Amino acid sequence: MRCIPAAQGLAAPVLRRAACLTLDWDLRQKSRFECTDSQGRPVAVFLPRGQVLRGGDALLTQDGTLLRVLAAPQAVLRISACPRQGQPLDLVRAAYHLGNRHVPTELQAQWLQIEPDHVLAEMLTHMGLHLEALQAPFEPEAGAYGQQGRSGAHAHAHAHSHAHGCAHDHG
Repeated sequence: MRCIPAAQGLAAPVLRRAACLTLDWDLRQKSRFECTDSQGRPVAVFLPRGQVLRGGDALLTQDGTLLRVLAAPQAVLRISACPRQGQPLDLVRAAYHLGNRHVPTELQAQWLQIEPDHVLAEMLTHMGLHLEALQAPFEPEAGAYGQQGRSGAHAHAHAHSHAHGCAHDHG
């Protein structure tokens, strides 16, 4: 099975006709699992270890079947600045504390999203943030060294030198 990130290069009519796999975050980060597509057919997914599926990806099976990956709505906590007393850096501060704890976090301009956790919810509430429990798709950041960053950045491994003369590797 081969993953086509963000279904790049595939025509919209072809994608519309493809069966869908609606998967939560827990399944989309596994490399081997079984599920059922939108047409009721069983699907065994076998991907390279470490491969993470994102909503919008496409899978090409060994028999040539094309499958669209959709991020399933799941329980999440949406974090936003307090509308009455919020400060400009509140979300940045929250992202820092969540990242410091290695919490998978979805980053958007006006909010952050995490999987429900009562300890983190208490910490964020004490920071003066607004929390909302929702059922929504969850697409956490891949991280600086992740394979498929949401920003479209690419992973690379080579040495280069910056204008300031500092040479270093990106692994």
